[in-house]
Amino acid sequence: MSDDKNPLVQVRNLKKYFPIYQGAFIQRHVGDIKAVDDVSFDIFKGETLGLVGETGSGKTTVGRTILRLYEPTDGEVFFDNVELVQLNESELRKMRRRMQMIFQDPYASLNPRMTVGSIISAPLEVQQVVLKKKEKHERVQELLQMVGLNSEFVNRYPHEFSGGQRQRIGIARAIAVNPDLVICDEPISSLDVSIQAQVVNLLEELQDQLDLTYLFIAHDLSMVRHISDRMAVMYLGKIVEVADRDEIYLRPVHPYTQALMSAVPVPDPDLAEQRKRILLVGDMPSSAEPPVGCNFSTRCQYAKDICHEQDPEFREVKSDHFAACHFAEDFL
Repeated sequence: MSDDKNPLVQVRNLKKYFPIYQGAFIQRHVGDIKAVDDVSFDIFKGETLGLVGETGSGKTTVGRTILRLYEPTDGEVFFDNVELVQLNESELRKMRRRMQMIFQDPYASLNPRMTVGSIISAPLEVQQVVLKKKEKHERVQELLQMVGLNSEFVNRYPHEFSGGQRQRIGIARAIAVNPDLVICDEPISSLDVSIQAQVVNLLEELQDQLDLTYLFIAHDLSMVRHISDRMAVMYLGKIVEVADRDEIYLRPVHPYTQALMSAVPVPDPDLAEQRKRILLVGDMPSSAEPPVGCNFSTRCQYAKDICHEQDPEFREVKSDHFAACHFAEDFL
């Protein structure tokens, strides 16, 4: 969203609705789950954009829809100025060499019947990057070493590894074809706290080494601040704020972001005592029946009549700081 840089990824008015059907024999369409509802943002080459929000806010759906693992309901996704939504299957497969994903669950995302070597080399075979058996074997060993695993693990199976090791295997698979963009879908949420920092440090090392661009989806706000350059905050299918990571933490302008940031633990007990904890009232509404007007209006302590009537525009409230709130300027 800065004029001096060209975005690698441009997401414009992206929507992903899942239809709801009723009826045992004759099914009829009775509504939609608006998992992603009119989302726009950019990701610049070489940066890490952190995407945060409550469970059910639509973070994972955004990542999967960008890669067209889910077909978008509406909107545009440009990758290096190529419109992904318009590509056919053959064109999309070629483009996917430059876009990969690290999945949330290292237990479910690895095929238990395949060896580590077969798992990591699968993208090479699909993209026809390495055809000779010896070259493929050497590439797999190199990738294992890059993610901090013994290169002799090639013939082992996923059940022989710990959760942290499995996630490293997933990372090796994701970088096998030298992608430009890696979407990290909560890659540390299922790992022990002691392992999480190791995996995040590995991702940072690989980013420097391979010039990677990350969309880092997570709900651990402290970890997102550590790894991200900019942050985007989601609530009920919409992006409500995007800014530099420190700007978001220190000067959030959307009431939902303010509530999220007030919950982040502070290591200094004196500072923690001075901070005001913002407690949200009620639960997040259903994405099948979002509120009229602003999605956050039912839980916002500052909501006024316009908030219950009109959806706020997502706009730049100060330089490189975007928010979707009628009264964002009041918090500057």
